[in-house]
Amino acid sequence: MRFKHILKRTMIVFFITIAVIALIVFLFLQQASFGTAPSGARLERIKKSPQYKDGAFQNQSETPTFTGGGTFLTVMVDFMFGKHERKSPDYTLPSVKRDLKLNPAEKPEITWFGHSSYLLQVNGINILVDPVFSGRTSPVSYAGTKAFEGADVYKADDMPHIDVLLITHDHYDHLDFETIKKLKDKVGMFVTSLGVGSHLEYWGVPADKIKELDWWESTDINTSAKFTATPARHFSGRGLVRNKTLWSSFVFQTKGYVIYLGGDSGYDKHFVEIGNQYGPFDLAVLENGQYNNFWSNIHMMPEETAQAAVDLKAKVLFPVHWGKFALATHAWDESIGRVIKRSEELSVKVVTPQIGEVVILDSILPNKHWWTKDLR
Repeated sequence: MRFKHILKRTMIVFFITIAVIALIVFLFLQQASFGTAPSGARLERIKKSPQYKDGAFQNQSETPTFTGGGTFLTVMVDFMFGKHERKSPDYTLPSVKRDLKLNPAEKPEITWFGHSSYLLQVNGINILVDPVFSGRTSPVSYAGTKAFEGADVYKADDMPHIDVLLITHDHYDHLDFETIKKLKDKVGMFVTSLGVGSHLEYWGVPADKIKELDWWESTDINTSAKFTATPARHFSGRGLVRNKTLWSSFVFQTKGYVIYLGGDSGYDKHFVEIGNQYGPFDLAVLENGQYNNFWSNIHMMPEETAQAAVDLKAKVLFPVHWGKFALATHAWDESIGRVIKRSEELSVKVVTPQIGEVVILDSILPNKHWWTKDLR
């Protein structure tokens, strides 16, 4: 009888513990920063998308999340406890702090803020892409990957009026809750992938300021500028459920220029397809960092980034998705060295500005190796 009594008490304690943990997780996930899933008319539109199958968005090619024998558990153990050298710089990164509210050059002017955030100014239009100014890639301010020292010199308050805020997909290192809250009232239009507008509306962005695009759909910004959403090979999700919103690259066409804004993507056939349809590109902004053999389908290796620029018929390659956050296990500056080496072999011009340093197409194309010891 005593054994049964102890067993019964143990089971009660066990189930209470599980219930408490479940309640804590449930309450944690109710935070506004997680956003909300598409519903209503938005969901009905999503269901009509050729990319939406079996209740989720799909890539053009079969894309298992983990590769090279990796699993969620092995990847997390390796990331947290594996021995990896130089994931973060051991010095304060150099940067250039400029007044972005001054009138830009007549030619396309680009200012990189580290990782995948940058300001594109062209023909009187200010376009801000995937801004993350809160210092962490996380739903909370007290935990998550923190920006490198010196890489977080620009804040939301430094931004000029934004005509278009472009969000490629809803991951935390591209769609930041705190940044959107601070910027939403100084943005004329949000352009994003199908379904991502559910988060933006939930955070107080008026529905009539949001343009959501499926792959190959376009929206005009004015009479001489437009965006077209194009494929990428990736995934989406801010909580426990994935792929309820779409991920995209974008083609920006304006008077005299065509620019490719890549977002996140593994290497695949879509680069040739986009290059054939919209190229040659004056500039291709492509991810180059946060890769691993365990997830090689959804992030490119640096050599693939160089090849993607060739596929796109890009005149200039701008590697991003590095220089601010350590979201993988490779050395923080490994990706830029590898992509430059391969680009030289493929005769691809590469631009490598410091954070905040001006880039002007056909005019100012910085290419110093500022991350190396002898130049910093």
